[in-house]
Amino acid sequence: MKIFAVGDVHGCAEALEALLDRLPVEWGKDLLIFLGDYIDRGPSPRKVIEMVKKLVTEYPNKVIALSGNHEWMFKRYLKGIESAVFLYNGGEITLRDYFERGKLNIPEEDLNFLESLPLYYETKDFFFVHAGIRPGIPFDKQDEEDLLWIRESFYYYPGKFEKTIVFGHTPFPEPLDLPDRIGIDTGCVYGGKLTAVELPARKYYQVDCLRRWV
Repeated sequence: MKIFAVGDVHGCAEALEALLDRLPVEWGKDLLIFLGDYIDRGPSPRKVIEMVKKLVTEYPNKVIALSGNHEWMFKRYLKGIESAVFLYNGGEITLRDYFERGKLNIPEEDLNFLESLPLYYETKDFFFVHAGIRPGIPFDKQDEEDLLWIRESFYYYPGKFEKTIVFGHTPFPEPLDLPDRIGIDTGCVYGGKLTAVELPARKYYQVDCLRRWV
């Protein structure tokens, strides 16, 4: 079985379609993991949600969609928590995509999908997460906000993790490929590339974003 992981999409549905077309996934056999941040900033967050949700539904236990910090912010916005933070981080694009007949109209299945997103996925050799982990803390004791938001204290950590951490969240010009850390957010929504990695081969697949959206 091969494992494929996809970095931050941020509403770039066309790039996601192109990337999925390139991936040599054996559907129903290989494992495909999305690392979160499907929404905000890019032009088509609702379409990205629909695409990912469809794959999760068609291939249960073989397609895993993790939560990113933007899904976390969106759920908090819908509960009236820190609305300004969500809007400041590109949330108005997502709201516009769900705005119909003069009001916000989010299908129940989309809300259920957002609520169902796990924070991480673990295999024997790999730990998949949106942002990273706090060094020195066991995997099952990690704080939610670290899993979704951590940056420098994780990827600059001078020690070695017991599993290879595959993450997104922090955009790099090219994939970060270290023995125990693989970062695959390559800034698609900023005019960079949308990246996937095939494991354990560490083979990378990329497509260009058509333009810079933010």
